[in-house]
Amino acid sequence: QAQLVESGGGSVQTGGSLRLSCAASGYPFSTYCMGWFRHAPGKEREGVAAIDSAGTSIYARYVKGRFTIYQDNTNSTLYLQMNRLEPEDTGTYHCAADPGGAYCYTLRPNAVAAWGQGTLVTVSS
Repeated sequence: QAQLVESGGGSVQTGGSLRLSCAASGYPFSTYCMGWFRHAPGKEREGVAAIDSAGTSIYARYVKGRFTIYQDNTNSTLYLQMNRLEPEDTGTYHCAADPGGAYCYTLRPNAVAAWGQGTLVTVSS
C-alpha cells in the first residue's frame, strides 16, 4: 500500500521560495508517475506538476517557469522547488502517485491513485 508523507510547507512572502518533499514507501517508486496537486479553500483541486518514470516532467501553466519537480529514486523522495511564490499559490499541497500514468499527461487530480495528507503553503502579499 502506497504511503506518501509531505513536508516543507510554511509561510512566505510574495517572491519567496519553498521546497516541498514527499517521502514515499510501499510501492515501486521509480516506476510510477509522481506529482503534486494543490487545494485552496473554496477552490477545486488543481494539478501542479508531474514527473514520469523516464524523468519527463510536465507543469501547469500557472506554475511553469517558477516551480521545478524532481525526484531521488535512491531515497524514494519527490520534491517540488517553488520559486517566485505568489498569493495565488496558497493552499495545501499533496504528493500524488499514479501507477497508470494518466496524471503525467493530464495533471487532473482525479487520475491519481494515492495521495498524502498534504503540507500547507501560505503566501502573503
